[in-house]
Amino acid sequence: MSFENLFKIKNRKLVFIMNRTEIINELKKRTASFDATKYEGFLALQITLKDFDEAFYVEIKDGKLSIEPYEYDDRQANMIISSDNFMKLINGKLNSVIAFTTGKLKIDGSIEKAKELGNLFKK
Repeated sequence: MSFENLFKIKNRKLVFIMNRTEIINELKKRTASFDATKYEGFLALQITLKDFDEAFYVEIKDGKLSIEPYEYDDRQANMIISSDNFMKLINGKLNSVIAFTTGKLKIDGSIEKAKELGNLFKK
């Protein structure tokens, strides 16, 4: 990752961009109270942060939620999005349909499974 990927200019100000580790830590905090035992089925999503060219996965399997900084080969969907837009998406500041139709979010695989991600990160 280059130094240029750590910051961006927004409204003529230099803004820090969260890296993959910080995003994963935030997601783990936000999902700490999520009861994965009530989730019916299996969920395996990879989120690829295109500005860092890094990925992490979200999995619900056997009543356990995992969010880890690795690629997931047997994923049901891969969501490709910038780190800034991903944080907007899970914070409710970016509509997933608009993000998808405008090209800010690309989904490779099951769109239905990718839609389930929103339920995990509701505040």
